[in-house]
Amino acid sequence: MPRVRVRWWIFGFMCAFAFLAYVQRQVVTVAAERMMPELSFSQFQVGLLYWAFVAGYSSFQFLGALYGQRVGGRRAFVVMSLVAFAAFVTTPFAAAILAGATLFMVLMVAQFVLGLAQAPVFPVSAGVFQSWFPVGRWSLVLGLQATFMNFGSAVTPPLIANLMHSFGWRAAMLWSSLPALAIIIGWAWYGRNTPREHTGVSATELAELGNAAPAAVSAGLDWHRIGRLVRNRNVLLITLSYLCMNYVFYLLSGFCFLYLVQERHFTILESGWLASLPPLGAALGAGVGGQLGTQLYNRFGPRWGFRLIPLIALPVAGLLLIAAVRAGSPFWAVAAMTAAFAAVELIEGPAWAAMMYVARSDTMAATGVLNTGGNIGGLISIPIVAYLSGLGLWSAAFIIGAAFALASGLLWFAIDATRLFDTEAAAP
Repeated sequence: MPRVRVRWWIFGFMCAFAFLAYVQRQVVTVAAERMMPELSFSQFQVGLLYWAFVAGYSSFQFLGALYGQRVGGRRAFVVMSLVAFAAFVTTPFAAAILAGATLFMVLMVAQFVLGLAQAPVFPVSAGVFQSWFPVGRWSLVLGLQATFMNFGSAVTPPLIANLMHSFGWRAAMLWSSLPALAIIIGWAWYGRNTPREHTGVSATELAELGNAAPAAVSAGLDWHRIGRLVRNRNVLLITLSYLCMNYVFYLLSGFCFLYLVQERHFTILESGWLASLPPLGAALGAGVGGQLGTQLYNRFGPRWGFRLIPLIALPVAGLLLIAAVRAGSPFWAVAAMTAAFAAVELIEGPAWAAMMYVARSDTMAATGVLNTGGNIGGLISIPIVAYLSGLGLWSAAFIIGAAFALASGLLWFAIDATRLFDTEAAAP
């Protein structure tokens, strides 16, 4: 039986970190139904907790990516995962001993720090993929990582809803925190920054990369180069498109559970299971989009290979959002939301691969810019959706999402991945 290549074990750890990150970020939005009456929080306050996470997540994307590019993926994942674990378990412990405004402020800080710690996860993952996989595999591995990310979102509502039903929301958070420690220990022991640093990588595996092996991640970014990077036309356009797309992403990932309870009148346990369907659709869409992105890149090259999926999928996602709020049956609404999330996530692999293609050895920094923009989309989305949903205006929140999805797709007409950031880099 052929031995599994080391690069696929490294890929497995990247998927595990993505899965874990999305479990940790989603728990508060699911636990909110029990937290609000027990802690005397309003729905808007719960929205602010989620906003605090996204604020921290957005503000440290680029700086965290620079940190990862400087110290390498191995150390970066250990440090940021330990900080995230500490911030995550702060919420149930603080709720047991504090109350009122003091508790709310502590939870805001905990969510902000959780966001800071998780911010570099995907930019640093992209740098790890850039070092371990050839360019023709980038869209595939990025799409599959996004599949596991969305599995995390899908698992969280039924998992936390059932744990809350049996043990309460604080115990549910504590039990769901334990797998993180095993993943951190495993990565600290096994992970390496590049194939040549890993003693388990055979000469055969190195030869398989051969001439397709990407340039090493650059650790020597200076402020002049950073300035050029953040002003690059392709970097800015891909980031702006990703910003618009993430209004929809945060709408569906953060508010699906409450929408089903409040607007479609499902019970908490029913909503826990049904709220897992859109993230499952997203997981499928991300994997399919990654594979399609690889095939389109190999057939049409980087300009149209990365462009075609966003041009088609994002307007379709907008139409499906409108269909969801207009559906007479609540089950058809869930189906439309699931299809919309799948369409949105089709673009994860191609969008990130396009940014990596443009940036090359500066992949971590460039994808830090990308994910900063994406999460500014979340900072825009969360207060709008929290405010409108608090007034019962769910349809308006979804229609705004459709407009953002259309704008995100149209921007890809102006994106040309063949125009590399570093003009001295050689295209494969």
